Amino acid sequence: MKAKSIILTILFSGITSAIVVFLFIHNYQPVIIQPQSENYHAKLTNLLNSSSGENVNFVLAANNSVQSVVHVKTQYKQQMSSGNVYDFFFGPGAYSNPTPVQASGSGVIISDDGYIVTNNHVISNADYIEVVLNDKRAYTAKLIGADPTTDIALLKIEEKELPFIQYGNSDVLQVGEWVLAVGNPFNLTSTVTAGIVSAKARNINILSKQFAIESFIQTDAAVNPGNSGGALVDSKGQLVGINTAIASNTGSFTGYSFAIPVNIVKKIIADLIEFGTVQRAYLGVSIVDLDNKLASEAGISKIEGVYVASLNEDGAATEAGLEKGDIITQVNDKTVNNVSELQEQVSMYRPGDKINITVKRNEKLKPFNITLRNKHGNTKIEKTATVSVLGAKFEEISINEKQKLRIKNGIKITDLGSGKLRAAGIKEGFIITSINRKFVYSLQDIEETLSNTKGGILIEGIYPNGMTAYYAFGM
Repeated sequence: MKAKSIILTILFSGITSAIVVFLFIHNYQPVIIQPQSENYHAKLTNLLNSSSGENVNFVLAANNSVQSVVHVKTQYKQQMSSGNVYDFFFGPGAYSNPTPVQASGSGVIISDDGYIVTNNHVISNADYIEVVLNDKRAYTAKLIGADPTTDIALLKIEEKELPFIQYGNSDVLQVGEWVLAVGNPFNLTSTVTAGIVSAKARNINILSKQFAIESFIQTDAAVNPGNSGGALVDSKGQLVGINTAIASNTGSFTGYSFAIPVNIVKKIIADLIEFGTVQRAYLGVSIVDLDNKLASEAGISKIEGVYVASLNEDGAATEAGLEKGDIITQVNDKTVNNVSELQEQVSMYRPGDKINITVKRNEKLKPFNITLRNKHGNTKIEKTATVSVLGAKFEEISINEKQKLRIKNGIKITDLGSGKLRAAGIKEGFIITSINRKFVYSLQDIEETLSNTKGGILIEGIYPNGMTAYYAFGM
């Protein structure tokens, strides 16, 4: 198969009748099919003998994991039209009866009191989330938080003494090891498939968010639409990854699947539980993979490590003494050979944490101790803020974001919730620059403007891709 014909698709299925639903990652929008009956037509299956190795037994791994994997069902309101200027003058409600549609994926129970990890794309923009356990018990789930830059989301159901999975260690997972994928492909609950780790630290350019982190575990375990958010486990049944994507030209499995390493997942989940948002640490550098051409131009004899192309003036790396042209070879004694490996290692830390980095400069190794910073260039802990009347969460934007978008002010929407902003058609990541022609510099500006407004609301702003937009709705 030619590489250019491979389409990376998110493993996300709607409830269909003999129809495969899949997601093209270039626009990150799900293709949602109107719910129909769950009467599946029989299909012929070829059962082939396999010589996958002597004394290979996956019963223990399956038994230790299958009870912890759940079916995540979501419901959306299919908007016929987003908020528009006519609503501003004539009032909202032109499309007051949007069509409900359903979709589904998988999730993994990580604690006995009901915390469940899944993919952000499984629950993004959902109005209602239901979790069905392996024993068929069903619960309404609450979204605790999500991180689009890693495609991880955390849910919570109210129950105790649940079967939860044990964490493994994705750092020690090796290419060639056996792994199992556990999930709900095509709504076939509790499906287990086996394969090996084909590669690590794989970047497939599937996450379009700014500062996205991709360092996937690549496997040949069969996964299909509906496996998103499910478990990738080792031979002991311990969680080593969250299944996220497949490489396919059909929307179904054709050879390779990709999972988020559990060591990244653990840090994201810990942040969401403690702070409500991810505490992302940054080196403050622009980096590229070192290849033969770049090595030749830079006079580097050995192709290993990650090339520092530029540094932020107020970044952690600049403060520590790194320079343009340095080659980062290790993070805390862990070798890094590409951008994905470096991003993965740094993603496990918070602003204020100290790490040791080894760089090659003029063919000599130099150690540096770096105090990581947040995107604002400091070590403060960030927390999300909520405006109750809008039902959404917001955060301040960084200086770099302002410079890139050429704006002087704005507040970013990090979680739409289920309020008026979602109903108006606004997407997460939108930066509000003004409300009713008044500039927005802080969350307090939003609260004050809304508290003094009883009629229509006109919101203006910009998306991270530079597209400006406005939305209007009634209070």
